[in-house]
Amino acid sequence: MTMTSLPELHGWDGPWAGLRVAVTGLGVTGFSAADTLVELGCRVVVVDGEATEQKQMDAETLRIVGVADIRFGDDAASTLPLIDGKAPELIVTSPGWRPDSALISSAAQASIPVWSDIQLARRLGPRPGARSPEWLTLTGTNGKTTTVTLLEAMLRADGRRAAACGNIGLPILDAIRDPEGFDVLAVELSSFQLHYTEPLGAAAAAVLNIAEDHVDWHGGFEAYAADKARIYEGTRIACVYNAEDPVTEQMVAGADVVEGCRAIGFTTDTPEVSMVGLVDDILVDRAFLAERRHQALELATRADFGPLAPKHLVANALAAAALARAIGVAPESVQRAIAEHQPGEHRIQPVAKADDVLWINDTKATNPHAAAASLASFTQVVWIAGGLPKGVDYEPLVRSVADRLAAVILIGTDSSQLRSSLERHAPAVPVIGSGVQEDETQAESVLRSADGRTAMRAAVAEAARIARPGQTVLLAPAAASMDQFASYADRGEAFIEAVAELMERKGFSTD
Repeated sequence: MTMTSLPELHGWDGPWAGLRVAVTGLGVTGFSAADTLVELGCRVVVVDGEATEQKQMDAETLRIVGVADIRFGDDAASTLPLIDGKAPELIVTSPGWRPDSALISSAAQASIPVWSDIQLARRLGPRPGARSPEWLTLTGTNGKTTTVTLLEAMLRADGRRAAACGNIGLPILDAIRDPEGFDVLAVELSSFQLHYTEPLGAAAAAVLNIAEDHVDWHGGFEAYAADKARIYEGTRIACVYNAEDPVTEQMVAGADVVEGCRAIGFTTDTPEVSMVGLVDDILVDRAFLAERRHQALELATRADFGPLAPKHLVANALAAAALARAIGVAPESVQRAIAEHQPGEHRIQPVAKADDVLWINDTKATNPHAAAASLASFTQVVWIAGGLPKGVDYEPLVRSVADRLAAVILIGTDSSQLRSSLERHAPAVPVIGSGVQEDETQAESVLRSADGRTAMRAAVAEAARIARPGQTVLLAPAAASMDQFASYADRGEAFIEAVAELMERKGFSTD
């Protein structure tokens, strides 16, 4: 991609007026991009393959503000649109659009730059007269949203005007158009966004972890990891890496950064110099203090997380703390943010406890790496898993968690790949679902139904039949949801509803 072309397009007073721009995708990102580009005076056409009711409503709004045209359908989404009879001069793409999709491939062949919304935001900078924020950026296979939420809380606890944005609720283009502006932007970035983004020059950047995910989109693990590593390019103060994930440290070693930028590790073990980590149950900083060779600064304690402090949550908090400390956030602000943190929905979310069985919703564990972290938080688990595998390998996951499994219930229209791994590496663990169809029971047939709500009720019923006191029923699918559900959140809601129905029948409350 020729992302670094059009160098003259910098700042709000750049030569944007009349620029022909195609925006691909009319979701939250596409809407914010089109709205921003119209404000800059560009000639904008938006294309999207699907005309949902929400997208049609958004299209009407964009027409009112001055978008030249919005085109829906497969043809519109697969061909370069003409704008005023000519090819676009720039494409701003939503994250889901693959590099090998017909429209993006055509743009590359025609040497038309393809930018993410992040790239557009970095080129623009803050609105004239607004504060100019520092950027703290982070990515990783898992834990991004939890970490960026904690980071935002640490910044606000320190008195900074801050916003979490990017691959999270607030589009970054909405953040930079804020009339007052921000002191700091905590920017969550997906590998998709990074693929279409030139070096960001953040104050500090972090890669939380790297494992197989979205390899179908990127064309392989190496390409996926290379796009993640782009986050470190041009970093000025600190490159934060996971000391327990050597690939992230290698990324830092290979990054082209500003002279004087430091490599800062985070670990859930005892930290070395220039790391943050855990000593007994105390989160400490041995990176951002003058006497770091001989001293450590207390940031928080494990008790500050409340009754449930799984290892991966502590790791996420340490990564957020490293980013915050890189720009001088006080230790007390780190501690306050952790103590006040409320875990988000669908991530290690307790749903009910009855008959000494704990029911946990972790539908957000959409890949093996996330599921492994979730399973590591409990000892005896009735595991509800399965769905669309996204081209990943389940063998390492099953080998690592086999001794924690009491039983496995497989949902998903075809989770035979996961079942095969279980048969090889956890042969003593009972598995229900995704077997040979001729031999399956009626209950197992329901588990692979395209009707997700029906499948989830069946999974919860099977779990209730199997689970024994002291065990945990854990929904951590290690797969995407779209074969049976609208989204991972929809899958989680189905689990919560099914557990609530079960508790009601048993006479328990889920409150």
